[in-house]
Amino acid sequence: MGFKCFRTSINWTRIFPTGEEEEPNEAGLAFYDRVFTCCKEHGIEPLVTISHYELPYALVQKYNGWEGRELIALFEKLCHVVFERYKDKVKYWLTFNEINAGTMPFGAVLSTGTVKGYSGPVNQVPDKPQERFQALHHQFVASARVIKYAHEHYPQFLMGNMICFVTSYALTCNPDDILANQAHMREMNWYCSDVQVRGEYPSYAKRLWEEKGITIKMEEGDLKDLKEGLIDFYTFSYYMSNCISVDPNAAKSDGNLIAGMKNPYLPASDWGWQIDPKGLRYSLNEIYDRYRIPLMVVENGLGAYDKIEEDGTVQDDYRIDYLRQHIEQMEEAVKDGVDLMGYTPWGCIDLVSASTGEMAKRYGFIFVEKYDDGTGSLARRKKKSFDWYKKVIATNGEDLS
Repeated sequence: MGFKCFRTSINWTRIFPTGEEEEPNEAGLAFYDRVFTCCKEHGIEPLVTISHYELPYALVQKYNGWEGRELIALFEKLCHVVFERYKDKVKYWLTFNEINAGTMPFGAVLSTGTVKGYSGPVNQVPDKPQERFQALHHQFVASARVIKYAHEHYPQFLMGNMICFVTSYALTCNPDDILANQAHMREMNWYCSDVQVRGEYPSYAKRLWEEKGITIKMEEGDLKDLKEGLIDFYTFSYYMSNCISVDPNAAKSDGNLIAGMKNPYLPASDWGWQIDPKGLRYSLNEIYDRYRIPLMVVENGLGAYDKIEEDGTVQDDYRIDYLRQHIEQMEEAVKDGVDLMGYTPWGCIDLVSASTGEMAKRYGFIFVEKYDDGTGSLARRKKKSFDWYKKVIATNGEDLS
């Protein structure tokens, strides 16, 4: 396909199965040696997320995930091992995938691991903001410490964050909607990166904590750590936008992870996510104006129902249209002055959707014959979008036809 960059992740449990072993698992380390060597042999730059929604479950059971301060040191140990092991193979690192998931209730499952003692449906996990935001503080400190360590020991590394960026607009020009959207943007999109880029909690954090009944327990040195472990570049996922309103009767969107109000000017995906390419340009401008460090879009794609035609092809023109429109808006953002260093769509191959736990919601350029009822041979075939995106890479986005 001609990839120049491959975003992948290191699974903590491959290296330290419970998170607390004294010595790393050599078989796990050797696995990633093979992955990164293969990338390099094909001229592909690895972009590695260190913690991507895969906290060892033993740490959930023992410490309630990241609520336990003990995880800071355990994460540092993991990073020290993988930094040294792959120092000659990996240059670009992201500490936590979509770290701001911790600001939202579902983040307790995916990100912070603050679900000790719960068994049941994901959407019914009891919401405990105190635990989530305390866990986030520990992730901030852990991230900052390993970034500082990397800067001191491996100056060739570039260290980034990763945000689930869901742009929102005020549904109306009612000032109450405007203020509600500003508060939503701060909590959802800016809170985590303000800490990771600027090295301190933002001005609005104190009120946010007070209104949610949160008390952040900090230790001496935490704020100093945050200040000394600043990221070098900012990365984010972008799939959709939402609208915010104080009107309880406003029509809601059908987005299954991050719901908002319906935007009457936008179409939606099969799963109700509102398709907003211009929102990507807007987001890139807002982020870059705020932080002035290089940006990268590391997830962007369309979850859709794909089907194999009688001739064996998968005609996913809707995916091509989605990606084309978003790439066009990235070009506009670059013209606007944004320093955009790269783009990796989600994803290269069909996989189980994180938001709904199903294969039917497909994202890839490659169709995997596996279905929600468990049937399927796992055989692979190119979708129409495969050769289209191969051409996009080869022309650096000049040919989007």
